[in-house]
Amino acid sequence: MAYQTTVGWSLLTSGIVTLILGFLPGTDLFWGILLLVLGMVVLYIRQV
Repeated sequence: MAYQTTVGWSLLTSGIVTLILGFLPGTDLFWGILLLVLGMVVLYIRQV
């Protein structure tokens, strides 16, 4: 059950982020790398 909830939230947030990226200035590569690093930081903090 937790797996399905995680997949659902992941799909929902990635859809929202995709919409937001369309309106942000700058390159998609820059924002993609920034969000990737931010996601890794959040996951690392939650594990500690």
